Formats: sequence, structure tokens, C-alpha cells
Amino acid sequence: MQTIDAILFEPVGTLAEFPGGSQPYWERVQALDVRRELLTDDERQRIEASEIEAVEQAVLYEDAAPALSELTVLGVRLIAASSLSEIALTRFLDRASLGGLFHDRWSRDRASGVAHVVIRKAIAVGPLAADRVLFLADTETGVRAARQAGVQPVLMMNDPDEAMRLTALEPAGGIVSLHELPDFVRFVAARQR
Repeated sequence: MQTIDAILFEPVGTLAEFPGGSQPYWERVQALDVRRELLTDDERQRIEASEIEAVEQAVLYEDAAPALSELTVLGVRLIAASSLSEIALTRFLDRASLGGLFHDRWSRDRASGVAHVVIRKAIAVGPLAADRVLFLADTETGVRAARQAGVQPVLMMNDPDEAMRLTALEPAGGIVSLHELPDFVRFVAARQR
């Protein structure tokens, strides 16, 4: 693996625990991907309202802010690359007081798509070399979106049983706590030297 220039975060399941967990969120993202152009304004508003409600109930992982701060000191670009709406992503970052730690952020609205589309947009605008970018994911759909976008998925192992199953997808690595992410970056950098 090359040196790591940037880490992309989908806040759901990697920076905070959202109501219902990550799997239902990614199922909704897949449905949005299929129906995005067909949604009525009322449907869009309902989806956005449910996301904002979920953001209000999300519980930030206690290690999120310290780990992100340490990564910034290491010179790694941090980018929020989320399939949340722009309003919901902004509300999450503001509510969690994390906005100042991210170099950039991409929502489904700004990227005009979901999942791998958001990741690709973040890389293209960066501009970043995909092989030097990590995407933190805690579900199969997230790992597959990272692969489809050409970046290296790192597995956030929130659920031990699910994490064991997801190792078959051969992520670039795995962490149990966000505190491990700076050490992962240092380890990769040391191997390059």
C-alpha cells in the first residue's frame, strides 16, 4: 500500500452510532441509487427529514474527535464523503463539532449520486490518487462502494461477527477503535520508508 494522503469517512457507523445501525442506512442508499431520478419532491423531503431525525439521535463515538485531530497533525486530509443529504451531513458535522477537522465534505446532493459516486467525486475534486486514499466502512455495501470507487476500504469492526464475515472481502485493514487509525497511517508510512 502507498502512503496515505486522505481518509474518507461516511459518518454513519464510522464516526457515530445512528439509530437502527448502518445496515438499514446502506439499504436506503441502495434504494436511492436505483430511484434517485424518480423521487417526487415529497419523497425527497421525507427522506431528508428522516435523516435529520437520525442525525439528532446519533451518538458520536468518544474517540472520533481525538482520532481525527491526531490524523490532521499527521498531515492526512480528512474528507466527509457521505450519502446523506447536504442538510443532514452539515447538521451532523455541526452537532458533533467535527466540521473544522475536515478539509472537505461531499454529500449525495453535492456529488449528484450516492455511495461510490460520492467517493469518486471527493477523489476527483481533491485531486487525489485513489490508491493513496482510504475509505472507512463498517458494512459490506460500504466496502464494495470503496472498491468500486478505486480506493482502499478499511473495515470499522463495530460488530465482531459481521467483521469476521467482511474480512472475506479483503479490506486493506481493520480497526476496532478510531484511536487505531492514526497508528494504521503511521504503520503504512513506516513500511514505505
